Amino acid sequence: MTIEINGQCDPRFAKVKAAFETNFREHDDVGASVAITLNGKFIVDLWGGHLDEQRTSPWQEDTLVNVWSSTKTMAAMSLLLLADRGEVDLHAPAAKYWPEFAQSGKEAIEVRHFLSHTAGLSGMDEAVEGDALYDWDWMTGALAKQAPWWEPGTQSGYHALTQGHLIGEIVRRVTGQSIGNFFHQEIAIPTGADFHIGAGEELDERIGNLIPPEAGPAPDPDTIAGRTFANPLVDATAPRLRAWRAAEIPAANGQGNARSIVRAQTAMANGGQAFGKTIMSEAGTKRIFEKQSEGVDLVLGVPLVFGMGYGLNSELIPISPNKNTSFWGGYGGSSVIVDQDARLCFSYVMNKMETGLLGDPRGFGLAAAMYASIA
Repeated sequence: MTIEINGQCDPRFAKVKAAFETNFREHDDVGASVAITLNGKFIVDLWGGHLDEQRTSPWQEDTLVNVWSSTKTMAAMSLLLLADRGEVDLHAPAAKYWPEFAQSGKEAIEVRHFLSHTAGLSGMDEAVEGDALYDWDWMTGALAKQAPWWEPGTQSGYHALTQGHLIGEIVRRVTGQSIGNFFHQEIAIPTGADFHIGAGEELDERIGNLIPPEAGPAPDPDTIAGRTFANPLVDATAPRLRAWRAAEIPAANGQGNARSIVRAQTAMANGGQAFGKTIMSEAGTKRIFEKQSEGVDLVLGVPLVFGMGYGLNSELIPISPNKNTSFWGGYGGSSVIVDQDARLCFSYVMNKMETGLLGDPRGFGLAAAMYASIA
């Protein structure tokens, strides 16, 4: 099978283009994009394949898809930007900015606990029914009333959908703007990132539908993992709904592609600078690496090290040969790498979902090819 690959690739990174082609040939990719900046400049920006399972409509340069939890890097970056400006103290109680949050024994939960999935609010007690997930005030009100499921700050439990609302409500209380609007104004516009948390109807013609994965084994409903994924319960086809796209779900409903993710995140890899703009200070970007938790995650069941908003490179999950590297990924396979040592920023985005939450051989293979290219 021959797939036409479009875009540009620096000859030094020919291994990345070859790995991208391999994904279509050997890993059954349908439509995808991969992008990399080095020292703030694009050295890879490739796309190819199709928008549909029938392989009739080509993936375009400006195609967007739902990237699931890769969106979390945008929410985290937004909050780190406010911290860099001195408008948010990450070590302050969240209730300093969101007084209602102090209910049910949550007075001492700090803002940083939202960033590191250690707040004990990985899922919700109150049933999220109908369109409640799309109702910002309902979601944040329910989270404000809820008691933590474990002692906050002691260990991580992946806040699959709730993290974005927790972070986003701090952003809203401090700035008066929704996090989608704040991200758009302060990060997306300055960096030229075609990435959207809350997408208007005018974008629908560019948004491709995701191809759902095969169903994986369901976690025990009596465990924290089972409770997390049961409520809110989200079907892999939800991103096809206009209501999903229009809402702001900053943990899961960002619409973008590899280029747009890299455009937004390049500042985090490049000392706060991106495409001629200063987004934040270099010190502000380094806060990612303030380690907040280490151990087996209560929800994902794998050993993770979390910094401020990103997973951190570790011996247990070696993302990079470089120490100061952070990452995250989205349900189905999208991925983001921010390597401050090499000043590399990487992303892979696709439409054919696999079952994993932390990436799969397609993204890992591209990242390995990237590092082999600079070795």
